Amino acid sequence: MTVLGTDSWPPAPIKTERLVLRECEARDRDVVIELDASPEVGTYLGGPRPRAELERRVPAVPGQRPGFFVVELDGAAIGTLQLDPHDPERAPRRREAGETELGYLFLPEAWGHGYATEACAAALGWFSGVLPGEPVVLYTQTANLRSMRLAARLGFTELERFEAYDAEQWFGVWSPAR
Repeated sequence: MTVLGTDSWPPAPIKTERLVLRECEARDRDVVIELDASPEVGTYLGGPRPRAELERRVPAVPGQRPGFFVVELDGAAIGTLQLDPHDPERAPRRREAGETELGYLFLPEAWGHGYATEACAAALGWFSGVLPGEPVVLYTQTANLRSMRLAARLGFTELERFEAYDAEQWFGVWSPAR
């Protein structure tokens, strides 16, 4: 697999009917901290991180890496989306399914409006143009029903369920049309 690099990053902003997916900027720092500190957002991610720690550790411009997008609605950041290299240390036996992992976080007030589906579909479309035929993997807790529904809407296929972090996890793969 070819890793996202400087030849494909940053892309021009990706525009959907309602959203813009763009590179992170300094003005997005507060939203990134809010996402990581939010008890609601952290429910299935091991809980929120302490805000004071985040204030110290989050750089002035967070997410400056290939595959990290800020999701914007009407000029305001409502979440982030990542297409990250798969971490073989995290789950080495699953690596053969795909080497890029989809992740996303949205502010609770943005939940229930279809923004995650719209943003993830746009990002997967962009990804398949940059790396044609490359699969993408997704992990979520089976208890996270919103994420399970999103995975199904996006066309992820379940490969396995397993126990980790004291909860049942779902692992799926998305394969673009070749």
